[in-house]
Amino acid sequence: MFLISSAYAQTAAPAAASASDNSFLFMLIPMFAIMYFLVIRPQQKRAKEQKELIAGLAKGDEIVTTGGVIGRISKLGESYVHIETGGNVELQIQRSAIVQVLPKGTLK
Repeated sequence: MFLISSAYAQTAAPAAASASDNSFLFMLIPMFAIMYFLVIRPQQKRAKEQKELIAGLAKGDEIVTTGGVIGRISKLGESYVHIETGGNVELQIQRSAIVQVLPKGTLK
């Protein structure tokens, strides 16, 4: 026992805010700003453009759907649109499936 000294509990010094804690905070703020400008803001802009596109649909517009179907709007409903795809074929699709309005005269 005389070769091993007894270990007594010592009080720990209070932890002070170190410089590394503050530098982490200063790195975190620009990362959020970068994520906002590269991801969130463009996504909100695309959603706004899509909403305006769907709200501005009119009878006779030539459109493209998410599935690649091209047609001319024959009837407009509140949540559905009827499109003529040619050969007396009329499809009923959801408004949200429309991704693009083509220039007039694209379909012949």
